[in-house]
Amino acid sequence: MKPDKVLGLLSLSMRAGKISSGEFQTEEAIKKGNACLVILAEDSSDNTKKHFTDMCSYRNIPMRLYGSKEILGHCIGKEFRASVSVNDKGLADKIISECDLLSGGSID
Repeated sequence: MKPDKVLGLLSLSMRAGKISSGEFQTEEAIKKGNACLVILAEDSSDNTKKHFTDMCSYRNIPMRLYGSKEILGHCIGKEFRASVSVNDKGLADKIISECDLLSGGSID
């Protein structure tokens, strides 16, 4: 299996302490202005996608759909995660560019 740069960068962000994961913590990071990027699992519910899309667009925070709940959780050493926020601008920018290279995937 080919190494995935996005998941590697998410794992690095977790080790650096720059991740908020899970819906409650992600929402809190957005409201406090800490979130530089929000990543939602592709298999998260439509309600969750709409909720975070509205929050991120209102606050001009980039958002991407990537992977499954299981994959997102595993790469940060947790259980299933529907949402993850990256709370570092440099890491967020690198993850955005990798996501866009892989999938053309902006949902903004």
